[in-house]
Amino acid sequence: MMAGWTMGTEAWIWMGAWAVVMILVVWLLVREPRQDARTNPGAILQARFARGEITEDELMRATRALEDASVVAAPDAARHHPSHPASPGQEARHE
Repeated sequence: MMAGWTMGTEAWIWMGAWAVVMILVVWLLVREPRQDARTNPGAILQARFARGEITEDELMRATRALEDASVVAAPDAARHHPSHPASPGQEARHE
């Protein structure tokens, strides 16, 4: 028989489980939250305008460019969407 402090298999399992729980808690507290504002180009433009990095004219041009890019990326959805009217001199395509 061994005298002193020894740990059996069950104690190691409990210690490992608590270590996993603590690592998970730290990871959840430290990880960077997902924010759509950082990945949304429109929100990025609005933030840059609010900080004074771009002018109102630059904001409007960039917003139009983003809308045009989204129309090109999804022509079927944009063609039937009422918020994207055809500009003067541009006929709607019917395929």
